Amino acid sequence: MNVFLTSIQSVLAIVLMIAVGYFGQSKGWFDEKFSGSLSKLIMKISLPASIFMAMMKFFKPSELANLSTGVIYTIMSILIGYIVAWVAVRMFHVARGRRGLMMTAINGANTVFIGMPLNVALFGEVSVPYLLTYYIVNTVIIWTLGVWVIAGDDPTNDGSKASFDWHHLIPTPLWGFIIALPVIYIPGWQSGLMKITFATTALSDIGALVTPLSLIYIGIMLKSFGILNMRFDGNVIWTLLGRFVISPIIMAIIIFAGLHVGVHINNVFQQTLIIQAATPSLAVLPILANTYHGDVKFATNIVVSTSVLFIVVVPIIMVIQNM
Repeated sequence: MNVFLTSIQSVLAIVLMIAVGYFGQSKGWFDEKFSGSLSKLIMKISLPASIFMAMMKFFKPSELANLSTGVIYTIMSILIGYIVAWVAVRMFHVARGRRGLMMTAINGANTVFIGMPLNVALFGEVSVPYLLTYYIVNTVIIWTLGVWVIAGDDPTNDGSKASFDWHHLIPTPLWGFIIALPVIYIPGWQSGLMKITFATTALSDIGALVTPLSLIYIGIMLKSFGILNMRFDGNVIWTLLGRFVISPIIMAIIIFAGLHVGVHINNVFQQTLIIQAATPSLAVLPILANTYHGDVKFATNIVVSTSVLFIVVVPIIMVIQNM
């Protein structure tokens, strides 16, 4: 019961911050440019700083082998998830223009705006290196396989090959990780940098903006999309089941299989991977739908639905994990 109450309190804290953005947007405090500027501030400044400082504080070179196990688990989980989703969209005769969106929504996580604040609330900053393993793999697969699947489902496609934009493979937040790596591995640099108090204080404070700003941004988006406009047709329901039930189950099975053959990762790492496999669908799904002439309303509905329902799903998953 303590785990359940802790999860509820963590989620409620997140909900309150989302409510600030929702309330402000409903009052007309934010103009059309504000949410875009807020997103840039998070993605290009706060998140790289947060990732860099988390690496400085918690990452040890001796953990590299352990983190690589998480990378393998994440790749396996997402690829198996795509196979399951591919079977599902054909079994249920999903219309063209929705199939690619449904497959990517089931397997693509909103790791930045909800995944990171949620993980830090549940497990603390020590979990950030574990979250990064999921984030890196998830990002690469979304902007390669995910975009290719959505583009291939374009109803206006003339048969030409789908393509993807290579610059998305290294989005700005990943530079916090990339810059941190050599600092960590060069003897003395990590401890020396941490002694530069003004720099570490500034980076820590800037990084601390990620959680509140991300959740306020989600609140603004939820108000803009319209919670009351959610519709639960068959395709939406199956997508929700795929994202919140099938995806974390696949990850859990892979982790348990690894433990069975003697591949061990710590408990926080296990829970991080499972929670990230059940976070809301990627926020850029409506943008991808619009780019490749898919069903934008369906994509928006999925983003809104998963962003709202995760409030119920996360405490349940936390209790199941700790049983």
